Amino acid sequence: MLAALACHAGRPQGPSPSGPISAAGAAASADRFIDSLLARMTLEEKLGQLTQVAGPGSQTGPTARAGTEAEIRAGRIGSFLGVRGAAATRELQRVAVERSRLGIPLLFADDVIHGFRTIFPVPLAEASSWDPAAVERSAHVAAVEATAHGVQWTYAPMVDIARDPRWGRVVEGSGEDPYLGSIMAAARVRGFQGRDLAADSTLLATAKHFAAYGAAEGGRDYNTAEVSDRTLHEIYLPPFRAAVDAGVQSVMTAFNEIAGVPMHANRHLIRDVLRGAWGFDGVVVSDYTGIAELIHHGVAGDSAAAGAVALRAGVDVDLVGRTYLNQLPGLIREGVVAESLVNQAARHVLRAKRDLGLFTDPYRHSDPAREQARTLTPENLAAARDMARKSIVLLKNAGNTLPLSKTLRTLAVIGPLADDDASALGPWAGAGRPEDAVTPLTGIRQAMTGSRVLYARGASVRDQDTTGFAEALRAARAADAVVLVLGEDRDMSGEASSRTSLDLPGVQQQLAERVQATGKPVVVVLMNGRPLSTPWLEANVPAIVEAWYLGVQTGPALADVLFGDYNPGGKLPITVPRTVGQVPIYYNHKPTGRPPDPGDHYTSKYLDVPWTPLYPFGYGLSYTTFSYDDLRLSAGRIRKSDSIVVSVRVTNTGRRGGDEVVQLYVRDEVASITRPVRTLRGFRRIKLAPGEAQTVTFTLHPDDIAFPGPDLRPVAEPGFFTVGVGGNSADLQERGFELVE
Repeated sequence: MLAALACHAGRPQGPSPSGPISAAGAAASADRFIDSLLARMTLEEKLGQLTQVAGPGSQTGPTARAGTEAEIRAGRIGSFLGVRGAAATRELQRVAVERSRLGIPLLFADDVIHGFRTIFPVPLAEASSWDPAAVERSAHVAAVEATAHGVQWTYAPMVDIARDPRWGRVVEGSGEDPYLGSIMAAARVRGFQGRDLAADSTLLATAKHFAAYGAAEGGRDYNTAEVSDRTLHEIYLPPFRAAVDAGVQSVMTAFNEIAGVPMHANRHLIRDVLRGAWGFDGVVVSDYTGIAELIHHGVAGDSAAAGAVALRAGVDVDLVGRTYLNQLPGLIREGVVAESLVNQAARHVLRAKRDLGLFTDPYRHSDPAREQARTLTPENLAAARDMARKSIVLLKNAGNTLPLSKTLRTLAVIGPLADDDASALGPWAGAGRPEDAVTPLTGIRQAMTGSRVLYARGASVRDQDTTGFAEALRAARAADAVVLVLGEDRDMSGEASSRTSLDLPGVQQQLAERVQATGKPVVVVLMNGRPLSTPWLEANVPAIVEAWYLGVQTGPALADVLFGDYNPGGKLPITVPRTVGQVPIYYNHKPTGRPPDPGDHYTSKYLDVPWTPLYPFGYGLSYTTFSYDDLRLSAGRIRKSDSIVVSVRVTNTGRRGGDEVVQLYVRDEVASITRPVRTLRGFRRIKLAPGEAQTVTFTLHPDDIAFPGPDLRPVAEPGFFTVGVGGNSADLQERGFELVE
């Protein structure tokens, strides 16, 4: 049967008797192949294509294994979640293509979020690089490794915009800004999918979670999202549109509801917006048991109703729920649910399998030799180290405390995360293993081979035990300088890991206070999956480095930065508050009729803390300094058919070469709808030698200053605009121009 299917796969290996087959002809042939296959499938086999189950490894015993194989032979399973390994996937694939009636190959899906075995920095850290080419490369490395282990479909990238750092899944996205988020979304899609899904090293990417999952009320995971249509279209949808425009072939629906409609039942957003307005023609997959959860949402009375609602809304694949397979046959045969909806969904799944080349070679991703050759290679580790260095953000460096000298006689490394290899990987670490990770302590020791490195854990991340303080203080007093590694362990970020506090957990601040009191130079390294409110550290510690979770090369990358072999150039992709009481706080907020004024009590501010953040969006320091001057606009007035060129001269005014992220913001001064105080519309990461100057240019088109109008359609209204360019969202040089009819 496999050979019969392969000859109809629509991917010609050479010219036809009458000449080369055109792209349109190949596509038509492929569509005829799928039509023919659907015509031969039973209803249960079609529903099987819409059914994804957890792998046999999540079950126990030979009986469970035999039951899974029986379901594959019966065509009741279309894809698996969490099955890894060339041998394991080959074994299951053989059952599907050689022992089932129609021989339709399986899809193997997994959560390849920031690396497969070679774990890269978490996505929030990668966004701190402001380097989409590097982010694309990290996704490509993940795809190369994952496909070598039999995985064909990843549930990444997560493109949710998050303005509330209490939400644990902020670690999986690119922060608070829709423009930066859109750029990173497209980069990750390109990295995962490459130019040809049929290549043996490309993955089916999934943009998730559609939509507004990052707007969960109270920062509590799985919670409802209450957003206006305007905020939805302006803030939360753009990264999904960018992913679709980049060719993403899968979209996952979100757990949340919007305006009373759960996303797994949201026909308007799935069918009208995603498929209709945007032209998406790939697979829509539910989140884990998300279809069955429509019962808890209160829009379905039982499993059968939940399945009917989700299928009508446009959800193609039921991820581990089995609701479609178990509940829909009776409803379809009774005429309650149209079988045409099943055909439509099955077509999307079969097309994905065809595009991945599985009908031509179902074992293309199950080669043990390639699995070994492509895993944790020196090239992959080098890419992970480079990405980790680019992701580090220098928050403070008073008195040029950093970089440290490798010739220090004694350095104390203190803190509960200094030698935590599991936390170095971060959450959602794929097939990563803690033993693969180089911790901060190990990386520092490798860099300081001629010096004495003392280590003391000092405290736990979570509990109130201070008995380790004494050992930590002895180490600090015996050292010439201290590196203090603090933050959150990896289980404090990610799914179902929301927090009500953004402070350092446990007694870590007390540890920092005691160590700082020794009078030794102290460098704090933060490892965390969300912004932490650390005003005491900012006020008292001379140097602070935001490292997030950097992956398998945490130690070497961190040592490169701490000792000056690499000059940090990362910038924050999310605002850091002074206290959780400021949340939500984000740079592109709307103006108020009473903007903050320290001289006027009756303006928008707080009594107990400044209204400003601890660190603004786009902020990050360097071991050198940069100046901005000669900001120019190519015109003071443009028409809607014109564009405007913005140029600025950036000079490295320090003694070290370094990277600067030049950021472009726009403000619409007067509009029919209130506009943000500023909006990111461009950025570029550049490298400058000491004393070197570079003129950086951006071109603004009318689309770049448009916004959703009263009817939510993009409109660029005539009026005055202010352009700001600088190294972060709060420190800008500005010029103005007018848009005329």
